[in-house]
Amino acid sequence: MKLIILDRDGVINEDSDDYIKSPAEWRPIPGSLEAILKLKNAGFRVVVASNQSGLARGLFDYDTLFAIHDKMTRMLADIGTHLDGIFFCPHGPDDNCHCRKPATGLLDDIGKRFGRSLTDTPFVGDSASDIEAARAAGATPMLVRTGKPVDPTDPALETVAVYDDLASAAESIIAQDPARRHKKGG
Repeated sequence: MKLIILDRDGVINEDSDDYIKSPAEWRPIPGSLEAILKLKNAGFRVVVASNQSGLARGLFDYDTLFAIHDKMTRMLADIGTHLDGIFFCPHGPDDNCHCRKPATGLLDDIGKRFGRSLTDTPFVGDSASDIEAARAAGATPMLVRTGKPVDPTDPALETVAVYDDLASAAESIIAQDPARRHKKGG
């Protein structure tokens, strides 16, 4: 089973320093939903792992978060695809929980749910905490430029593949898939 993990805000949808607090504020980054469709068509299970501290901060409630996710899943269904799971951390940065990235709790839960190690599983994020979480969980960190600004000279990014957006990351992941290469050559 091929698995890929995606951060949500800044990877799938446009991010905001003011948080995404309603379905109306949730807007997909151009090409991101189609990238998920391509990953699904290439045989990947696609899962979201997202910090949602707006819950702890009182900026929105669970019903609103689920409505945001419903909008995302409906838009994916409209193009003929779906996510295989949405995992989120509801805690704030000072809650010392095990699930808020860069901690690995969300990723550990994904590994347990899918019954597999995350070694070499691509994790596409837009922040240093995504990179740290991926590394700590043994996943392969990848960074997109559509979210939080990152310093390209940061030594932590030295071995991280950086892409303009999820669409270009997906193209690369699919092209490097050993199963795909085997089919082409065999």
